[in-house]
Amino acid sequence: MIPQNILPVGIKKQESLYMNLNFFLVLFVILPLVACPLWGQVVQKKQLTEFDYQKWGELIVENISQNGQWISYRMIYDNDIDTLFVRNTANLKTYNFPKGIFPRFAGNGHLICKDKNNLRTLNLTSGDQEAYPMDTQVEYSSARDQIITLLKKDKILQILNLSTNEVKTIHEVVHFSLSPNEKEVIISIKENSYYSVGILGLDNTSEINWIIKQGSGEFYNLTWEENGKAVAFYTASDSNDDSMSLCLYNLQLKKLYKLDAGEQSNFPLDKNFDKDGTYPLSISPDLEKVFFGLAPKNRPAQKKASDTVEVWNTADKWIYPREQRSGRFYEKANLAVWYPASGNIVQISSADFPSVMLNGNKTMAIVSNPKQYEPQFEIEAPRDYYIVNLVTGEKDILVRKQSEIHSDLLPSPSGRFIAYYRDNNWWIYDAKIKSHKNITQKIKVAFFGRVFILGGDSAYGNPGWTPGDKEILLYDQYDIWAVRYDGTSFRRLTKGRENKNKFRLSTLGDYDLLVQNYDGWKGVTIDLNDKLILRAEGDDGKTGYYSLEKDSGMKQILYGDSYFDNMHYIKKHHLYIYQQQKFNLPPRLVVKENNSVEKIIFQSNSHYNKFQWGTSELISYSNSKGKELQGILYYPANYSPKKKYPMIVYVYEKQSHGLHKYINPTLFSGSGFNASVLTTNDYFILCPDIEHETGKVGEDTVDCTVSATHHIINKNLVDPLKVGLMGHSFGGYEVNFIITQTDLFAAAVSGASIADLYSFYLTVGWDLNISDMSRFQSQQWRMGKTPFEDPDLYLKNSPIVNTAAIKTPILLWAGKADWHVNWQQSVEFYMALRRLGKSATMLLYPNEKHVLMKEKNQINLSLRISQWFDYYLKNDQSVTWPEEAVN
Repeated sequence: MIPQNILPVGIKKQESLYMNLNFFLVLFVILPLVACPLWGQVVQKKQLTEFDYQKWGELIVENISQNGQWISYRMIYDNDIDTLFVRNTANLKTYNFPKGIFPRFAGNGHLICKDKNNLRTLNLTSGDQEAYPMDTQVEYSSARDQIITLLKKDKILQILNLSTNEVKTIHEVVHFSLSPNEKEVIISIKENSYYSVGILGLDNTSEINWIIKQGSGEFYNLTWEENGKAVAFYTASDSNDDSMSLCLYNLQLKKLYKLDAGEQSNFPLDKNFDKDGTYPLSISPDLEKVFFGLAPKNRPAQKKASDTVEVWNTADKWIYPREQRSGRFYEKANLAVWYPASGNIVQISSADFPSVMLNGNKTMAIVSNPKQYEPQFEIEAPRDYYIVNLVTGEKDILVRKQSEIHSDLLPSPSGRFIAYYRDNNWWIYDAKIKSHKNITQKIKVAFFGRVFILGGDSAYGNPGWTPGDKEILLYDQYDIWAVRYDGTSFRRLTKGRENKNKFRLSTLGDYDLLVQNYDGWKGVTIDLNDKLILRAEGDDGKTGYYSLEKDSGMKQILYGDSYFDNMHYIKKHHLYIYQQQKFNLPPRLVVKENNSVEKIIFQSNSHYNKFQWGTSELISYSNSKGKELQGILYYPANYSPKKKYPMIVYVYEKQSHGLHKYINPTLFSGSGFNASVLTTNDYFILCPDIEHETGKVGEDTVDCTVSATHHIINKNLVDPLKVGLMGHSFGGYEVNFIITQTDLFAAAVSGASIADLYSFYLTVGWDLNISDMSRFQSQQWRMGKTPFEDPDLYLKNSPIVNTAAIKTPILLWAGKADWHVNWQQSVEFYMALRRLGKSATMLLYPNEKHVLMKEKNQINLSLRISQWFDYYLKNDQSVTWPEEAVN
């Protein structure tokens, strides 16, 4: 039960839609009428309260129509009034879909989306809508400007010509798949217990080119070759696995090939076709090979943990829980290749080499075993990669003890080259001449560094290849390079290092420049003759976009003191559509045509300017060693230089990249920290960057945090006796350790934290089922040694060992189902504090994990943290629980 004195004041998330709609009606209709006499006058901005938080929503940018005239986006609210909007970028005409999700444009005049109950199509010109059952399959052919829908329950395929509004209907359709060129579909039909499969052209004819007519088996997993030259599919006449067949139909030759599991003499006797789709069907560009999955015929039934004893053996490659989740390779499907012309079958992967990917043109495979160098104690072991001859199945070594990071070994698009990163350089394997070449050794910059916050150093990345695989594109810390495949020449495409601006190819997602390749990835082709859009980030906190063209070089599109992202470039119409935000400016959508004036399409949370709000500032400070570092300082709303404020220091490694991120005020926070809520409650917030050297995780944390805090205190902005400290997870560890070394902080909050490095080293991260030892060698903790090699190192950096020195009152919290950081770490620290008579309170939330997910618990935690700091930093005596003992 939540104590009465921490119940939220405002309307809760669970309140009815009716009440919220009435509230917004009053807010936006009645209030302006009442306020009419004040128009033209300066209106005093209001103090933000808990009641106001529900007005804020999160903007989610979805997609843009081909001509840039329409944009779809969603607004998501804590009170669940979520809505999908579709807006015209020129005249701002808008449609909305309550609870709408998964929007996509069908050409420039129609939208397809889902709402709570239906799949819908919208005519953007007329506003007419069509609703379909939720399980309807819908595709759009840009080549024919047609929407194809399959009403699965009724088995009706409809093809709507958007130019003529004519509808073509085909009955008894079970499955269909649109071709890559979007000019035809493959369909499977069931009539009177007979099945047929054929190719239907999306032109004016209704003729179907039947591949198999009135067969006895169903056709499914309809798969196109990537250029639309062939299709593959499975067929089965009954539930007997031996009756399954794999088919390939060559559209150019109009020839059907069939592989029967029960009749093919060289089909493995202990295997069946993989019905689970572990390895989706794939056809090689030369149409000579079909890749498919083979599953063991008699998979052993996996016993439940409650049925038997768990046997953990120190000689096991993986610890028991990881083996149960990710191992047991003998039970899993394997990739195989079928040669339709000869009927030959070659199994590619196996229990010994379970991980597999293909090269770019699918002429060879690359296999490995993730357990090969286990047991070891990094997060993932390196492995040997082998090249498999797809005709004979023979293996040749490609590279030994190679990093398992997915982007550190990537086949090129053409298939001739395999790029891999090792020994701080990029290498190319040339399959044509079977040679390895270090291609970056002559370039005097580093192509590796700290890319992932939770990891060690790694390659900055390989975003792709130029046409014909002539050059590979590589990132260094700041720039993009084009390096010839044999390393004989190289050129820097950008000039970021001079001003410490980081340039990257503009993408909307982390994997946009990678192609899924079974258990790995492969690179993409990037034509440097085209106009490329680059995203830029400066060490000074500025962000923006540049264009890169072959003749004119780099040109700035936009760049400044804001966080710009979600850039869409509409080449044909020279339009740039993007999102902009700052800490004191909610995200908004903007359109810009070449050098024209920017036009705001949509401003989220437009009521923001009615409320007092803080600002953010990038600070620079030096630690005790003279290392220059950065951080974010958030100013209180309605800041006055005549007043000294309390301050909360929030710690967690590097945070300065979030300088311009807007933060919606909310109590629904999984970690209880919200900078906007705290700044509107008259707090400064400091988020310093912290850099760690190997073996000095605690020492460097204290040095950087204390140095940054004194830097702000010396500016005479804050009361030096009213500074609090807060962190979560690794940041929680940092809080725990800092207060054992200094009395600078008047109060602290530590969430889901670590207190004893020695015991934590020996725990299991149950969310990933891996040993927590992996965090310590070169990952986030950077200890460099085991506790058995240097026990004093672990003791020296463990807060629990130094608990006696603590004078700062601390609030601990954890979820009792936390599988990421064992919640007993918080209990251990609490027991040490209790035994030593220190001022501490612990909150344990049953059935909660590393961050709190239940709304009532999120509110409880957020309010308790606020009250904890108010009590110690503002002398607020309205609540007394921070110092009360539980009776």
